[in-house]
Amino acid sequence: MSPTVDELRNEIREAVGRYERPVSTAFTKEALAAICGAVGYEIDTDRLPSKPQMRAGILWKIGEREDDDPADAEQPFRKGDLEAIAAALSDK
Repeated sequence: MSPTVDELRNEIREAVGRYERPVSTAFTKEALAAICGAVGYEIDTDRLPSKPQMRAGILWKIGEREDDDPADAEQPFRKGDLEAIAAALSDK
């Protein structure tokens, strides 16, 4: 059986040194920044970019998008995105 969206989010959080969350919740800016660091997407950590910018950058760095255009990442990650991120992090 494939993992749920919540299980995937928690797997990703743990892979980047963040804490598992007992309730379903999207990634915080801080968690997205940690994921950016883990996949090699450089951001200004003094002033975090927008969530769409970080989501787009993460997907771009793992090969799921052709660029890091935030207009393509306005919504939280979908299950397929989370699966790709989890796989990329497990390869590191």
